[in-house]
Amino acid sequence: MTAISIDHVSRSFGTVRAVDDVSLEVRDGEFFTLLGPSGCGKTTLLRTIAGFADLTAGQIRFGERRIDTLPPHRRNTGMVFQNYAIFPNLTVDGNVAYGLKARSVPEAQIKERVARALKLVHLDGYGERWPHQLSGGQLQRVAIARCLVIEPEVLLLDEPLSNLDAKLRVEMRAEIRQLQQSLKITAIYVTHDQEEALSMSDRIAVMRSGRLEQVAAPQDIYRAPATPFVAEFMGTTNLLTGTVTGRDGDITRIGVGQREFRAPSRASNGESLTFSLRPETVRLLAPGEAAPAGWATLHATLARVEFLGALTRLELDLGGGTTLRVASLDVLPGALATRGCVVAAYDPRRVTVFGGR
Repeated sequence: MTAISIDHVSRSFGTVRAVDDVSLEVRDGEFFTLLGPSGCGKTTLLRTIAGFADLTAGQIRFGERRIDTLPPHRRNTGMVFQNYAIFPNLTVDGNVAYGLKARSVPEAQIKERVARALKLVHLDGYGERWPHQLSGGQLQRVAIARCLVIEPEVLLLDEPLSNLDAKLRVEMRAEIRQLQQSLKITAIYVTHDQEEALSMSDRIAVMRSGRLEQVAAPQDIYRAPATPFVAEFMGTTNLLTGTVTGRDGDITRIGVGQREFRAPSRASNGESLTFSLRPETVRLLAPGEAAPAGWATLHATLARVEFLGALTRLELDLGGGTTLRVASLDVLPGALATRGCVVAAYDPRRVTVFGGR
């Protein structure tokens, strides 16, 4: 296993800083994901680790060994590309063996290691097939086997599932994660898909405009976003701004339009605060139902209902132009048809406040 140290790394293209002074520590055997929108610098950062893009500044180390001064073939990394990069003129065996032949590995060892790599990705018996005879998921497995066969210190994956259909993506992400855990190999995974990142990662680095917005475990990225950008990028949220109107113990009252929200904060009266409230943390109360102890309530008008099978999305009009989004499980639209005025409840401690004291 190999720990990776990224120390004040920058990469510029002319006047554009694609990666801007990034420092990261990736632990031994960790599945670490670089997540962000297109153009945020995540793929460029991955390419600097692989050696396909030179650094403008900074250093990269695998353990104690500095590798940013080495050519790609001497870094001992395996990279899986978005478009698979499979050679159409080689069989599956030929594709997987390519890296070993380039390293002048003896033929007897090549055959044994190729067979072992194909077994790892569940492609036993596919060695003589040609790429055009394989499905997208099988091609992706060949690309992974080609990386694993060289026994790299670090596995790098650049949006490897983006060309697959939704169902196959879910299957393949589980397989990749299981394989990484069984091999105990350090992996850095690039994606713009939040669900993919949350389901696979030990830790996630959210990037924006070449910089790190937050580095944390998936549950902390989602439930305790460090910035409004992270809150909005990681799924749906209610991002609201209001003015502090008072405090009850450690809970602050925040006026937003015609309503008052409650959240943990030590901000002073009159201070402006931005905060995030996830739709799934808000619950509609049945007529006459009391809110759980410690929860806050809001009176609203039911403005919109969107039925999505197991999930129902609601929009509540709080007046004054403020809308609150709610997500509820197992609620049928018919049960809400006659409920114009509703009461919504939420736990103030599930509100994330940005700024303030």
